[in-house]
Amino acid sequence: MEYSMEVKNLRKNYGDFVAVKDLNLKIRKGEVFGFLGPNGAGKTTSIRMMVGLLKPTSGEILINGAKIDDVERGKIGICPQELVLWENLTCRESLKLMGDMYEVPKDALKQRINNLLKDLFLEEKANTTVSNLSGGMKRRLNLAMAVIHEPEVVVLDEPSEGLDPQSRRVLWNYIKSLRDDEGKTVILTTHLMDEADSLSDRIAIIDHGELLRLDTPENLKKEIGEGDVVEMVLSDPEKNRKLVDELEKLDEIIAVLEVDGQVNIRAMNAVAKLPRIMESVEGIGVRIADLSVRQNTLEDVFIELTGTGLRE
Repeated sequence: MEYSMEVKNLRKNYGDFVAVKDLNLKIRKGEVFGFLGPNGAGKTTSIRMMVGLLKPTSGEILINGAKIDDVERGKIGICPQELVLWENLTCRESLKLMGDMYEVPKDALKQRINNLLKDLFLEEKANTTVSNLSGGMKRRLNLAMAVIHEPEVVVLDEPSEGLDPQSRRVLWNYIKSLRDDEGKTVILTTHLMDEADSLSDRIAIIDHGELLRLDTPENLKKEIGEGDVVEMVLSDPEKNRKLVDELEKLDEIIAVLEVDGQVNIRAMNAVAKLPRIMESVEGIGVRIADLSVRQNTLEDVFIELTGTGLRE
């Protein structure tokens, strides 16, 4: 197995606070590697160390077997969450300037710019100044600038943040093409569970600076177990905790959690369990304001592991 990146016992301390605690990862060549965690979990700190922007307290990072300090700067392309653009340049000028900074040969750069403008649906805006682009177009240009020099490892930090569904689909297709057509390794941080599920070959879930799980989306969903999830909003959310305590006493309930002001109940064949669940609700003297039943998702895995929603 060939690895693009190996992270060994990575640690970052800020005084007495441990932001990242002995993180170990092996990221395979040519995979989309999802990196998930609640806000403040240590994701951004980890990523910044992994791409050489932040010095770790201890541990090491290897890129294709070489220490990160010895790696050429062009091996990694970074698309940050915050847009980094020149507002007064056109799309084509922005890509040319970025390519020149990485010393991409002139003929190769021209072809690469044309391909990127086409692949990211920016051809018609090639000569439009950045300040006149929509938010979705700016984000797609930001990605194009991150890969203009054809890096081996592409790091995408919240690439779909604030995008409309159409722009998101363009972005997803391009990320898949980076892996499938160009053999790139893509490291993806995202708040969107369907994005992580759809794009990632494997997913690492991190919380409090520690790695909780690393597996394929399919295996992670199997780990939490089959079954359905009942999402319930009570007329009096103050009673959520009391309902959780009551439902935990029932043998037929696999798990019950309070998440974002609602009660999530996981059970096999949940619809058949609803009458018994309703009895518990009535027993604490409260009404149901809203109720839905759905299948187990990656979001449920995340909540089970971290006890929180991704945006909390």
